[in-house]
Amino acid sequence: MSHRLTVTLLATALLAACQSNPTAEQSPETDAATAATDAYVAKEAAAVAHREQATLDRVVVTGARLRSEQAKAAMATGHAYAPASPPPPPAPVMTQEYRIANVAIVPQANPANTERYAERDDNPVRRTLDEPVSTFSVDVDTGSYSNVRRMLREGQRPPADAVRAEEFINYFRYGHAAPADRSRPFNVTTELSPAPWNAKRQLLMVGIKGYDVPKATLPPANLVFLLDTSGSMESPDKLPLLKQSFAQLVPQLRAQDRVSIVVYAGSAGLVLPPTPGNQHDEILAALDRLQAGGSTNGGDGIRLAYAMAKQAFVRDGVNRVILATDGDFNVGTVSQDALKTMVADQRASGIALTTLGFGTGNYNDALAEKLADVGDGNHAYIDTLQEGRKVLVDEMQSTLLTIARDVKIQVEFNPAVVSEYRLIGYENRVLANEDFANDKVDAGDIGAGHEVTALYEITPTGNGADRLPALRYGGKQVAAGASTEEVAHVRLRYKLPGQDSSRLIETPITRTSLTTKPSDAFRFAAAVAAYADLLRGGRRIDGWSWNDVAMAARAASGRDPHGLKAEFVGMVDQAERLVAVRGDTPAIAGE
Repeated sequence: MSHRLTVTLLATALLAACQSNPTAEQSPETDAATAATDAYVAKEAAAVAHREQATLDRVVVTGARLRSEQAKAAMATGHAYAPASPPPPPAPVMTQEYRIANVAIVPQANPANTERYAERDDNPVRRTLDEPVSTFSVDVDTGSYSNVRRMLREGQRPPADAVRAEEFINYFRYGHAAPADRSRPFNVTTELSPAPWNAKRQLLMVGIKGYDVPKATLPPANLVFLLDTSGSMESPDKLPLLKQSFAQLVPQLRAQDRVSIVVYAGSAGLVLPPTPGNQHDEILAALDRLQAGGSTNGGDGIRLAYAMAKQAFVRDGVNRVILATDGDFNVGTVSQDALKTMVADQRASGIALTTLGFGTGNYNDALAEKLADVGDGNHAYIDTLQEGRKVLVDEMQSTLLTIARDVKIQVEFNPAVVSEYRLIGYENRVLANEDFANDKVDAGDIGAGHEVTALYEITPTGNGADRLPALRYGGKQVAAGASTEEVAHVRLRYKLPGQDSSRLIETPITRTSLTTKPSDAFRFAAAVAAYADLLRGGRRIDGWSWNDVAMAARAASGRDPHGLKAEFVGMVDQAERLVAVRGDTPAIAGE
């Protein structure tokens, strides 16, 4: 890589880092803080370039050096790079905010992959006569989508267990209608239309949209950044990207906020005690001091982080630990059950946990997702500086301000109209039906402005498209005179923050709501669901092809201000190439 290319990458990095949210209002204080952040990001990028120039002595790189150069290019441009040899990379997506430079690098063999993903099976088809009721907890995580995107850009077939359909679907915004006022924290909408992969079946989309609030009116926030600085975090797509991503959040912090920084490696340490959020230079300087080294003592780090959160606890405010890591907790508290118990205890005391994943090779997705679920938080994966801004700046008010707790969805299908159904995704969020009205059972939370989207595939009674064989001795029958006007009945339960008793929302879905002209949001969500199914083996979508998915998504993209939907279409093409080259059998986690 030449000096000229290095300078080009640095300039691109500075351009990406200096971009601000085009819809956000800027105050003089924010401008000054942003300038400080720009200076910090420039310094960090220059340091990365210096290390690169000191070690590069030829164009062709191998092994770990190859992956380092790919990751540096990814961090500098906000995009990752696909290898030059087959499978070929997708066409780059060009938006106003982000640009991509193309660098040809010779791929070499990868080291052993120890990434961990929880084993999961698709939700089965249910016979409505036997099981008319489906109950699950909402989920606002998105980490699975960006993590799989990273793998595809690296030319890697994603493990089937890394693909969680609900996180793919919820990565995108669909424009669900917001509530008219705050008397109810969110609005529920439904849409029913023939399934694009089989016109004899139907898709039911359930959408939830929480009310939004301006960032300036958020309550005081007490944030503890719990950052992994172990030796494995040294590569540019880990600690350097983490530092740049968190630096973008700093200008958003206010005088009423409090920020602490705790790190963990061989031992846990306090880098920044609780500090007013408007002390931007001090917070950036603390980030600048972070260096990678040692093993991973995650248990001690979590204990110290919660101690800082308690010390600066804000009553009637936001109290949250944000854990950023690349992998496992291999020193100190290593029992996952012990970690989950600790996080659950702190959740009960009013301190939530959000987890952010970085990097490749030893990423423990299963643990990161589980800790966020137990901690009443959300899980995201940051693979680029663009994603860091999306998670830590553009969507931060959704992360910080919880407007509804323990949100559960229950759908009862009418056996006179629906013979079968299956819930797409949410496998690890399924609840027992009796847990729906049990206010002691924990469920997912919804933040300000959050959207949650769920899809059911249903088979109308008597149309011959059933997946399940007829029962020889089936004794249940539809009650005589049963209504055929309703397809299903949707119920939601939620708690307002600080309250222990849930409230109920009910919405009937009538047969007259069926439309043959679904919205762009419906069609794009269906395409994303089919894409996730193809990555897991393509067993549920009746022969719909990669090209069908790409065409459907392209036609339904609609408004796409940051190019994320166009990027999705490119990822479909890349995934098809990988599947065609390596066969139709889904990859196994860890391979």
